[in-house]
Amino acid sequence: MTAVLREFAMPDVGEGLTEAEVVTWNVAPGDVVTVNQILCEIETAKAAVELPSPYAGTVGKLLVEPGETVSVGSPIISIETAEAAPAAPSPAPASSDEEQGAKIGEPGKDGRIANLVGYGPRPGASARRPRRGAPTPATPVQESHVPALTGPESGFPEPAAAGAAAGAGPGGAANGSAAVPLAKPPVRKLARDLGVDLRAVTPTGPGGVITREDVQSHAAAPVAAAPVAPAPSTSSGGVRREPIRGVRKHTAAAMVSSAFTAPHVTEFLAVDVTATMALRDRLRATREYAEVKLTPLAFVAKAVCLAARRTPEINASWDEAAGEIVYYDRVQLGIAAATPRGLIVPKVRDADTLTLHGLARALGELTATARSGRTPPADLANGTFTITNVGVFGVDTGTPILNPGEAGILAVGAIKPTPWVVDGELAVRTVCQLALSFDHRLVDGEQGSRFLADVGALLTDPALALTW
Repeated sequence: MTAVLREFAMPDVGEGLTEAEVVTWNVAPGDVVTVNQILCEIETAKAAVELPSPYAGTVGKLLVEPGETVSVGSPIISIETAEAAPAAPSPAPASSDEEQGAKIGEPGKDGRIANLVGYGPRPGASARRPRRGAPTPATPVQESHVPALTGPESGFPEPAAAGAAAGAGPGGAANGSAAVPLAKPPVRKLARDLGVDLRAVTPTGPGGVITREDVQSHAAAPVAAAPVAPAPSTSSGGVRREPIRGVRKHTAAAMVSSAFTAPHVTEFLAVDVTATMALRDRLRATREYAEVKLTPLAFVAKAVCLAARRTPEINASWDEAAGEIVYYDRVQLGIAAATPRGLIVPKVRDADTLTLHGLARALGELTATARSGRTPPADLANGTFTITNVGVFGVDTGTPILNPGEAGILAVGAIKPTPWVVDGELAVRTVCQLALSFDHRLVDGEQGSRFLADVGALLTDPALALTW
């Protein structure tokens, strides 16, 4: 048996994320670990994830400190493993059982790597070409669990495709100009929309890739001017700086992208929800709802699902690359949730198939998971409509920004007693403000108004749902 020091690199945890922060370590140098034992907890731009060990052995060194942000593919821990001396090569081909016996991060007999979450290089996948002028590594790369940074699974373009997409010739330059910048197709489209020349953008992504944040930062950079001496400070207070990362970084990038991509329209409606609140009180007293937290948000969610059937354009997305509008049969309902890590939008899957009781239960579980910081990345993706409840903060209304890829978002304001005219006389009623933002490429004013009016009508008179 021989001791081999292996390095485990930050894996690709999916959703196109390129970096993660190491939150806590569960092991220390000298600890003995087994395969799939939890090594650490990392926080991506979307959720917290636990990383299991791909090797069995003794922890050699922790290569990353807690709180440090690491790019995908960077080593984070070294583990000393004990392995048998290599046997004489056999001409016989490896069996399928032997191939399946490879541990996480180790190559099998056919050269394929058993990856942590199913991401990684395929056999024969080509490596990214170096950027022009980049230094060539003088030493070989030490063996480590590094997912591929190119190929169909990574979301990055292959070298040939990257050049072809930008009109590069054999020399790697477009029309005889500077080297073709490396960027994903969505980033190239964002650059076109913002009028940014990618050749002028400084890349910060792995392998010299230009990220969406690079383009947005370049577009927002002020025009160079003569330096001005700062005015003397008269304040005795201090300042506090925190790096932009994690959920906050992802949210900022998504909102900027949405605001500059989708033409927003926002409409407002004040709704008398007295009847709905009375129905909630009656249902709370029944045996069926005794163990379920029935909130006004559950009624809003049900109203949204019913109204979406009458206006399918609100449950659609704009596919720019394909030149198509995608209509969804099911409502993947996002619920904006404030958590200690920032704002996230977990999804209630197939919300339109759930009863009011099912929606109330799903909302309770979703909220509890989000606040504990354990929402998996898969639950944050692929939504079709979002509700944001600003009323819990005492706010009447607002103009919400669409989540990227969605056609609509509904803001629900505070529910409170308000003077209201009923049958020509002034009365005190329970009123709520609704604000609907929608993508005007997908939803016309007539369609958006009809959808908002339908939601308001159902909240005003819940019995109306029986007639639809």
